[in-house]
Amino acid sequence: MNIVPMRDLKNTTKIEALCKQTKEAVFVTKNGYGSLVVMDMDLYEELLQQAYEAKLINRALKDVEEGKVRDGDEVMKEIEAKYGF
Repeated sequence: MNIVPMRDLKNTTKIEALCKQTKEAVFVTKNGYGSLVVMDMDLYEELLQQAYEAKLINRALKDVEEGKVRDGDEVMKEIEAKYGF
């Protein structure tokens, strides 16, 4: 985990290099407390993708719990009958 004080943000090149080099977020503190998180764009996009996928999985699990599911073979037979596959 990378932690830097707020005053180190003046050296943006160093912070950028740290993000890219470690492939981790950099936590910025102010007066000893967490204030900001800085991360490489690739890491940010990866985290957004993981959050999106987790959301989809949770939605699917909820559907299963609520019985909002159908047998795949039955659905395929209905599609084949309707569209003549």
